[in-house]
Amino acid sequence: MVVKVLQRIAQSGSIVILSIHQPSYRILSLLDRLIILSHGQTVFSGAPGILPQFFAEFGNPIPVNEDKTEFALDYIRELESTPGGTKNLVDFNKTWQKRNPLSRSSTGPKLSLKDAISASISMGKLVSGATNMDPNLSSSVPKYANPFWKEMVVIANRSITNSRRAPELFGARFGAVLVTGIILATIFWRLDNSPKGVQERLGFFAFAMSTTFYTCAEAIPVFLLERYIFMRETAYNAYRRSSYVLSQSIISIPSLLILSLAFAVTTYWAVGLAGGTSGFLFYFIFILASFWAGSSFVTFLSGIIFNLMMAYTVVVAILAYFVLFSGFFITRDRIPSYWIWFHYASLVKYPYQG
Repeated sequence: MVVKVLQRIAQSGSIVILSIHQPSYRILSLLDRLIILSHGQTVFSGAPGILPQFFAEFGNPIPVNEDKTEFALDYIRELESTPGGTKNLVDFNKTWQKRNPLSRSSTGPKLSLKDAISASISMGKLVSGATNMDPNLSSSVPKYANPFWKEMVVIANRSITNSRRAPELFGARFGAVLVTGIILATIFWRLDNSPKGVQERLGFFAFAMSTTFYTCAEAIPVFLLERYIFMRETAYNAYRRSSYVLSQSIISIPSLLILSLAFAVTTYWAVGLAGGTSGFLFYFIFILASFWAGSSFVTFLSGIIFNLMMAYTVVVAILAYFVLFSGFFITRDRIPSYWIWFHYASLVKYPYQG
């Protein structure tokens, strides 16, 4: 029977909404609770099987061969047509509910309505709520539906799926990094160890480090598109904010490794940087750290700035300040004391000096 299948689904914790016109007694017997309203007032709340007991105590017992639900509805309609209406039945229902608390009991933890809604949304299951309960019972339902590591796995899988749906975003960033590396390699081709070559190497490092940060600006719309989803899901404890941040940081590592390797391979030997394999690894690590710091910084700004165009403007401006105070255009000794803090706050300063 279809209704029995729906009953099992509802008992598993899922929400089932259905509409039935003139349900039979067999269907009503499958319901756990039945609520009958009259002009917005509750005249009965409980299991359909206790309807005879309820009306018997009210003083109007249901005949033996009469359909219980139809009798209740017909009787309520008769009361509604009287001058007093259903006031006596409403008052009796309140008294009867207090006298028979088991008639509205249900299995599972008793939570406040707020806790039940939060738990239902976070778990994806229907959680029973109650208005009269011990406040300490809300601790029986965990604050978060899943452990920390599982949240990270789910969020990471979702991010990977979104990335696969838009491969052109990574392709454009990879192309920009590769083209920039080729241009720098051809401009600063095989620099010698003369004073002029040393000065040109410094210019190469300054431009290379600033390029790694500017190419991270493509991460601005990523979080802006997910902002409202993130706020809605974390508002109901679907997952922890820390698990979202950590998973996003970890999932970005593979793409940053590819970008860093492409830029390092394109420029290291072409420019004529010394150090061999160990020097290349050192150079590669600094580029990777620059990409990671730039992506984190851009994501942070996109989290506090709601408008996309404004976010781009602020990111470009701040990155320009970082380059200005990095120590390439003006040394630390020449920076005014009231601006020296910007020198140490500059993210470009550390990879450039490294």
